[in-house]
Amino acid sequence: MSDLPQATTYSPDPAIKTLADWVGVPVAAADFPETKLRFRNDRAAASVGLAGLSDEQWTRHFGRFAPMEGNLPAPLALKYHGHQFRNYNPDIGDGRGFLFAQMRGGDGRLMDLGTKGSGTTPFSRAGDGRLTLKGAVREILATEMLEALGVNTSKTLSVVETGEPLERGDEPSPTRSAVMVRLSHSHIRIGTFQRLLAHEETEQMEALIAYCLTQFPGPPPPKDAPGRDEPAIMLMHNVTERMADLAASYMVAGFVHGVLNTDNMNVTGESFDYGPWRWLPRWDPSFTAAYFDHGGLYAFGRQPEALHWNCGQLAVALRLLADTKPLVFALERFGPLYMEAIARRWCWRLGVKSRGLEADSLMVSACEKAMRDGGVQPDAFFHAHRGGIGLDGELGDMLAEYTPVEDSHDYWHDYWNDDAPQSMVIEEVEAIWAAIDERDDWQPLRDKVEALRRMGEAHGPAPIAAGHA
Repeated sequence: MSDLPQATTYSPDPAIKTLADWVGVPVAAADFPETKLRFRNDRAAASVGLAGLSDEQWTRHFGRFAPMEGNLPAPLALKYHGHQFRNYNPDIGDGRGFLFAQMRGGDGRLMDLGTKGSGTTPFSRAGDGRLTLKGAVREILATEMLEALGVNTSKTLSVVETGEPLERGDEPSPTRSAVMVRLSHSHIRIGTFQRLLAHEETEQMEALIAYCLTQFPGPPPPKDAPGRDEPAIMLMHNVTERMADLAASYMVAGFVHGVLNTDNMNVTGESFDYGPWRWLPRWDPSFTAAYFDHGGLYAFGRQPEALHWNCGQLAVALRLLADTKPLVFALERFGPLYMEAIARRWCWRLGVKSRGLEADSLMVSACEKAMRDGGVQPDAFFHAHRGGIGLDGELGDMLAEYTPVEDSHDYWHDYWNDDAPQSMVIEEVEAIWAAIDERDDWQPLRDKVEALRRMGEAHGPAPIAAGHA
């Protein structure tokens, strides 16, 4: 990547090379008929020194996947197993993506560039290794909305249209194709550990834990935690803390991921890989995103349970190196940490100062009841009652005890004067896609991204858990 115009800030660091012999297999990207740049996220690119790339350079690296200077000589399709809707599957791995490069962000964190739709790999099974352009557009919308609502999420860095007509059974076909690049803090999954357990690869498990603790450090376990100095136990505590906060962030955002399998769980607690996601049209714990989730396993209200269950699968994998008791101790922290995160994030989104966990928990329950009984769309509720205003009755009396966060500059952002909030209900998603599909009109997407970033400015940084890497 000698053509990088700001080589002083691009800091390659392919740390995954220490694990490369067994964590993945080298692969090559598909040779696409065309590479038409459709979306470049210069805000995210600036965080890793890539915003100065010309469009031609960008497309060469993120459409043709020419290697980047000082980085991986070839992409790695990562190996992992996973529970998919609670059924264990050893025959998965990166089937339409790969790890392309790693570099240090401006904050010193190790960041990955991973792909989606970049072609077949040894793990593709019967798949074609491709991504629909609609899927890429939906990923842009999901990540931008989640980032604006304070969720720890991967960033959609790039979308390049690739000129291949794709056949898909769940949408009108043939449909347009794309390759996407995400910027993410790691692609190490709970399923990565599950694979090592299945093969009883003790040395590799030790190396993977050491890699995670070095590259994604968190706070030490509580002083009363048994085995708190053991690497496996330290990692278990970190992941539990991060997953509890992630679960809370989904709930406060009114977001339904749809496919919370263990191969979709990043040990950094960063949400990623967006397929059938939806935002709530109203507060409904039974609302599901995936048409194939017939039993509602990953329904909105069951997401905390799902992430807790996934943490349990990490604990099972870590039994290869650690005793059960300290792992269970770490796992049992999930519930209290989740309740703390819900209260913390709810107050943040509502724009009020915490009154303590007990009071905040009662307030959250009362708000949920008000939305559920009134059929109110969550984004509209939080926008209308920012600062705890505009509510009557018992909930109004309760919120009157809360102090608005008027000492924050974000509280006075002009976004809060808008007649309606930004939202991401399915009708708007489909309208944005229709403009692209029918008229090749990308302006509605660009306008939405700009509006979501303005909403993010108004909210300001979310209060995240200490365990985040």
